[in-house]
Amino acid sequence: MSVVEKAEFSSDLYHPKHWPMWFGVGLMRLSLLLPLSWQMKIGRGIGRLVMKVAGGRTHTAKRNIDLCFPDMSHADKQQLLERTFEETGKAVFDTINAWWWSNERVQQHMTIKGTEHVSQSLDNGKGVILFAVHCLPLEMGARIFGQFAPGIGVYRPHNNPVMEYLQVKGRLRSNKGLVPKRDVRQMIRSLRSPDVIWYTADQDFGRSSAVFIPFFGVPDAATITGATSLARLGKANVVPFFVERNSDDKGYTLEIMPPLENFPGDNETDDAIRGNQIVEQLINRNKAQYMWLHRRFKTRPTEDTPSLYD
Repeated sequence: MSVVEKAEFSSDLYHPKHWPMWFGVGLMRLSLLLPLSWQMKIGRGIGRLVMKVAGGRTHTAKRNIDLCFPDMSHADKQQLLERTFEETGKAVFDTINAWWWSNERVQQHMTIKGTEHVSQSLDNGKGVILFAVHCLPLEMGARIFGQFAPGIGVYRPHNNPVMEYLQVKGRLRSNKGLVPKRDVRQMIRSLRSPDVIWYTADQDFGRSSAVFIPFFGVPDAATITGATSLARLGKANVVPFFVERNSDDKGYTLEIMPPLENFPGDNETDDAIRGNQIVEQLINRNKAQYMWLHRRFKTRPTEDTPSLYD
């Protein structure tokens, strides 16, 4: 595989079976005419509706919150659940804006801090692993970061060809190229260039590549250890990164933290534990804007271990 640098379009994407998708794209493009504050009000309503009709997702988010914050009061958990869905609805427009806003419009709504940490690493010949979490405005975070230093995005190719085209085209507005998430060799080559790549370790990718370590209130969360190998083989710095939608819904703030010291260490499990602690710190900055709808704890230590979502 190699770095994806162009969204490939073909006439097959206009097949009638894809027309409903293109109709939805048209509606999304129309929403760009709205001010950000209006988009966020509509998004809040969408989120509330989804919470009522998507019972499975609501159950997953509620269970995640219960597992992660066992000492939180019932009222606070319910408030966090409701806000999470409101913020999820708003994130629809975060993605639309990230893929289609002009650079000028992005710059009107962004604040970015800590760019010197990336510049210093690259100037010293060391690649940068942006250690991010799946916060809901992450697509906009990538677009904002791209105003400063476009890097290499790591992504999962989409099964739907229209969505794959849109995803690649949209994300190339933030990045100079994209790498499928399983192409570790290309990630290492990019880091040694040196370049910037995105990395997240806060989702469940199965048992084969995971260690089972604490994550918030769950003592045995399946967690990948790839950051250790990427940092060591790519000779790169690991730099925590966080983006959030401002409380007034009028813009976004992105903060880049200093590179982690003594990373990687001698043990990938210890590194993963440290990584989860950093993820927790980032999520605690704005709990409601984290993607709680993902089944973070679906993989258990053994096949016989009961599911946490039943």
